[in-house]
Amino acid sequence: WLFMIPGCIFLLIGGIGVLRLPDVFTRMHAAGITDTLGAGLITVGLMFVAGPNLVTGKLVLMLLFVFFASPTATHALAQAALSVGVEPQLEEDMREEATGGTDPSRT
Repeated sequence: WLFMIPGCIFLLIGGIGVLRLPDVFTRMHAAGITDTLGAGLITVGLMFVAGPNLVTGKLVLMLLFVFFASPTATHALAQAALSVGVEPQLEEDMREEATGGTDPSRT
């Protein structure tokens, strides 16, 4: 439980981040953390529960796959978004949206 509870917390925070963050790049960051850290911690917790047997070996292979595939997939998605013209939302853009299109600091 020492690993599974923090893993569940990371999954919950990552899920909230995917729903609430403003643009595709920050959402991908939240999803990447959810995959890598949340699922990784839960998998390590399951290894301790299973003990030293074949199931633990399969969990190790699954953990290695997640640690390599998740960041690679997130990077590929970010590159694809950039290649079709999606730009990251900057702090200035959010300030302009909040003030109705006029940013007093830019005048």
